[in-house]
Amino acid sequence: MLDRFKVPEEDKVYVPVEKITKVTENILKSSGVSEDGAKNSTSVLIGNDLRGVETHGVSNGLRLYVEKYASGQYNSSPDIKIIRESATTATIDGDNGLGAEIGPLAMDMAIEKAEKYGMGCVVVSNTGHLAGCGYYPLQAVEKDMIGQAMTSGGAGLTVPTWGSEPILGTNPVAWAAPADEMPPFLFDIATTQIASNKIGLALRTGAKILPGWITDKDGEPILEEVDAPQRSGRHGESNYHLLPFGGTRENGSHKGFGLGMVVEIMTNELSGMGPAPVLHHEGSDMFAAYSIDAFTDVKKFKKDMDLLLNKIVDSKPASDYERVVYAGLMESEEYTKRSQEGIPYHKEVIEWFENYCSEIGIDCELR
Repeated sequence: MLDRFKVPEEDKVYVPVEKITKVTENILKSSGVSEDGAKNSTSVLIGNDLRGVETHGVSNGLRLYVEKYASGQYNSSPDIKIIRESATTATIDGDNGLGAEIGPLAMDMAIEKAEKYGMGCVVVSNTGHLAGCGYYPLQAVEKDMIGQAMTSGGAGLTVPTWGSEPILGTNPVAWAAPADEMPPFLFDIATTQIASNKIGLALRTGAKILPGWITDKDGEPILEEVDAPQRSGRHGESNYHLLPFGGTRENGSHKGFGLGMVVEIMTNELSGMGPAPVLHHEGSDMFAAYSIDAFTDVKKFKKDMDLLLNKIVDSKPASDYERVVYAGLMESEEYTKRSQEGIPYHKEVIEWFENYCSEIGIDCELR
């Protein structure tokens, strides 16, 4: 994550992992979520925070989820059903449960199928926010598999190339692959120039939005640095929209929007949920696992991954840069550091936790 989105040093409050985990689980259970469901969702959120992916940790996610549980937009006790299944595939109806609760179960199912048949793919319809995609492929990595996840993440946020009307969501995708001694490769991105939740981080930290990240309300790319804007509503009139990665056609925005379309098709259309840009539902997810053993020798694959990843980190950095990294390396380093030192949250986030816990009458020992 870019430094501009990180919590300023003077605003940091370090919280031990076990403390933020306990309080987060209790907040979710107070919303009616089952113990297992709360553990799943908390593992995803705190896993994101540990890797430094604060856009999809508790800072932005938890308060949104409790609001949606309270309003009835999310089902805190979903009746999760398999509605279609084959040896290597399945379609799950999430009964409007939180995606972060259902996602770990769906990826586990994909992994089980891959263990038996070499590959497994599970799509989930009728589900809420997934809390990013990066957590789930790492479940496959733990089993010496390549993992993949994607989510349509709703709609009405991102303009197509040459378009003025927002059509797609941020439509994130993630892949992960194990190595032997090196940290795993983990490529976890939104298909937009900037993830929508980073706008929230920018508003909290006072960071500027760089040229070519967003458009004005008429879809014209903003090609100068500006303050982070407020969003007036997910599907309503807004004073800005997101650009696909690439930003403009000259810089390859058609590639970003095209990949976003792949995510839309592999989630909403493949699950039978139907197009989110037309039907305005929150979206669907897809999880896949590929057993390396079904294709090649696992030990050789992991050694080859080490050779590849070391080639990257040992390459000569450009001027003004200290080193070259690959996707997943810095996140792994951050995970180790934060596991030992605690997770640095913005003081405003800690204040929200304390105020909300006081309001609902549960303990909140974080500081």
